Amino acid sequence: MIEPSKIFEVFQDRNQLFTKNLVPGRKVYNERLLVQDGVEYRQWDPTKSKLAAAILKGCPNVGIRKGDIILYLGCSTGTTPSHVSDIVGKDGFLFGLDVAPRVLRDFVFLCEQRPNMTALLENAGHPEQYAAKLCEVDVIYQDVAQRNQAEIFLKNCRIFLKSGGYTLLAVKARSVDITKKPSVIFREVREQLGKELIIVDERVLDPFEKDHCMFVCKKKD
Repeated sequence: MIEPSKIFEVFQDRNQLFTKNLVPGRKVYNERLLVQDGVEYRQWDPTKSKLAAAILKGCPNVGIRKGDIILYLGCSTGTTPSHVSDIVGKDGFLFGLDVAPRVLRDFVFLCEQRPNMTALLENAGHPEQYAAKLCEVDVIYQDVAQRNQAEIFLKNCRIFLKSGGYTLLAVKARSVDITKKPSVIFREVREQLGKELIIVDERVLDPFEKDHCMFVCKKKD
């Protein structure tokens, strides 16, 4: 039985997560589609989505609501963005940004199916170059495999995040410094984020994603 989870617009059947399919009949990454009481749900695979992994690891609030405007940095081909698209619904919107033309091409095709998403071919490390293309957003989500990923994240938060808005940062420890233990990397990132944001939750994503941690933060009013 698929039932509402503790996360808004996310549904659960035991240890399996689902979102209501914004585009019934359409799959994104060969996920299962299930129909219950006339509603079609897409299964959300935690081994292919760090956000799903964080939810299954007990994250109590991801800060994403129906109708929200999202800036997604590192959208790739759109696996997790498609589920965020389901969550925010037809009244919400997602700006998906990536620096790699090959993966963004696939994301563009996905945007053609989902009217609440658009693609931006940009470098997340230079938000001043795409500032004119965006508005203030309710949520910033980042999944970027770069050494200075926390710095990139904070630069975008300063420019685009609304007062009181939420942020989600998927930290890839091995991309920051392969010589340090992941726990040390996560502590350093926590200290860096805490200087500017309120840290709401922190979840190490093992066993779904090795050496990854999800930080959920809120912008100070």
